[in-house]
Amino acid sequence: MASRTAAGAEEALDAYSRVVVGASERLLPSVAHLHTGRGSGSGVVISGDGFLLTSAHVVGRARRVRASFVDGSEYEAEVAGADPLSDLAVLRAAADALVPAELGDAAALRVGQLVVAVGNPRGFEASVTAGVVSALGRSLPTRAGRVVDNVIQTDAALNPGSSGGALADGSARVVGITTAVAGVGLGLAVPINDTTRAIVAALTSSGRVRRGYLGLAGGSRPLPPRLARELGQAAGVEVVEVVPGSPAAAAGLRPEDLIVAIDGAPVAQVDDILRLLVGERVGEPLAVEAIREGRRIALELVPAELEV
Repeated sequence: MASRTAAGAEEALDAYSRVVVGASERLLPSVAHLHTGRGSGSGVVISGDGFLLTSAHVVGRARRVRASFVDGSEYEAEVAGADPLSDLAVLRAAADALVPAELGDAAALRVGQLVVAVGNPRGFEASVTAGVVSALGRSLPTRAGRVVDNVIQTDAALNPGSSGGALADGSARVVGITTAVAGVGLGLAVPINDTTRAIVAALTSSGRVRRGYLGLAGGSRPLPPRLARELGQAAGVEVVEVVPGSPAAAAGLRPEDLIVAIDGAPVAQVDDILRLLVGERVGEPLAVEAIREGRRIALELVPAELEV
């Protein structure tokens, strides 16, 4: 019996090791060491023609950085755009044959899931650590004085210089960009989701992010069973606060309203709203469906541009 238990433990360890080794081998060629002249960090290749994703605080005010990879190659890169509000930045390297990482979806993560953190703090000595998703939905204050929502918390050790590196699932899909070490065994990563994809697209195409401002605070709340069956969704976003004179106030939204759809698309969490507040949707009317005192109401909400 003892030998059978030992063999089972060995097989489990081998399976764990195979996942970590496989993910790291796929990601290592895609993670760069970034040197800004005043500091350093890591970056993740997101397209073969030279685009990399990193943390905004890694590049700071630099306009050009040097990117080096584990195979010894080095490239000059310019900062295509940085967004301190999300702590994300996009670089473009003078290269056309980089190995891009596959981007995943942090919305599919579960607490307890295995994740692998890959950074390149010293240029030719990549750092790989593994752990689990400790928590989801954390908030991270940025150096710009704003808060990044839905941050991933992990116990995978994040080494100095690994900020801007990859946090990946067991299939080597990048689900977050590592951004901070908040304590022993407590690392944080900005999630890769619909909102951050829109931010990356805006930084890549125009170098800046236009953001909408609604003037409300809220959070996800389960729907009553009858409404859940009627609408075919389990949750909505409850309005907790409405700023006087804001677009939300002008639209007629009130505290305790439960937003369930915008432009016909279901709204179950705050991120479903945030992803509509980037780019061309700013200044355009949004059709809002909400529940107020058990009744369905329709409102028109026009996001104002957020002045940063």
